[in-house]
Amino acid sequence: MAFKHLVFSGVQPTGNLHLGNYLGAIVKFVELQKSHDCIYCVVDLHAITTWQEPTELPKAIREVTAAFLACGIDPKKHIVFNQSQVAEHAELAWVFNCVARMGWLNRMTQFKEKAGKDRENASVGLFAYPALMAADILVYRATHVPVGEDQKQHIELSRDIAQKFNNDFGASIAAYSKAVDRTGAAFFPLPEPLIQGPATRVMSLRDGTRKMSKSEPSDQSRINLTDDADTIALKIRRAKTDPEPLPSEEKGLEARPEADNLIGIYAALAGVTKAEALKEFGGAQFSAFKNALVDLTVAKLAPVNAEMRRLVGDPAYIDSVLADGATRAQVLAAETMKAVKDIVGFVHR
Repeated sequence: MAFKHLVFSGVQPTGNLHLGNYLGAIVKFVELQKSHDCIYCVVDLHAITTWQEPTELPKAIREVTAAFLACGIDPKKHIVFNQSQVAEHAELAWVFNCVARMGWLNRMTQFKEKAGKDRENASVGLFAYPALMAADILVYRATHVPVGEDQKQHIELSRDIAQKFNNDFGASIAAYSKAVDRTGAAFFPLPEPLIQGPATRVMSLRDGTRKMSKSEPSDQSRINLTDDADTIALKIRRAKTDPEPLPSEEKGLEARPEADNLIGIYAALAGVTKAEALKEFGGAQFSAFKNALVDLTVAKLAPVNAEMRRLVGDPAYIDSVLADGATRAQVLAAETMKAVKDIVGFVHR
């Protein structure tokens, strides 16, 4: 059957949302809502795969929600909620734990990176994270997922899980489809990754070979969405560079990761290509370019920062948005989960 196009994506509430989250994810979310039905989730179940301080987690959940809203996501036209309010995510994840294979999860590079050398001490949740991610997407039978390159492997795993479920339970799916007058051999779609536009991977201001990260010890490595104009200016002016002027063509950025990163940030914020940015700044010293980058970054982020601060100051409103979104999301998730229970062979109410 042809599945209705639906976008799903989520952001972890682990504090310090930064420019990389903004350019790599949230800006894309805002754009996608113009052309697709969208479900945007604050993935708090994923967050606790590593330790989160219980007194800080509610604040982080509300901050991500505030960022969604401040950047322009419309919670009335689309669905915004936090994952833990819809129990079907965890319920379907268990079914998928029984469909996914250990070998598949062992190949996940993000687990290896996050667990490091001490894999024996990593949580089972961190290892099984991709099965929950598949459940997040497929409990709504979403067809498209905006992701960065580093998450593409997880989308491929989601497709593998969906395909194996469809194959393993093929006869049961056919019987279910006949009973509910539904056409098509597949129950779950194979979700497609949406990797859009420039600067989907923003790098650290201190090391252009490392991704900008909220977990990086140095706050100077990232521009937080909560940073004020003076802090943004200071961080950009302190950003690591090399002694050469900016090149006039993209080829000149090769082997110059910090220059490539700063030009990429400028291009993404300005809505131009790297080549167009270099046409304007090629031959310039970094000091002049950084002044322009400061002005542009502050102009783009200041309204977001102000609206985020206003929203975070009204937690009751944020909670009402999340509750409304969870209620609407659960209607869709419950329908999927009821069908999955029939297909798998569970007895349920």
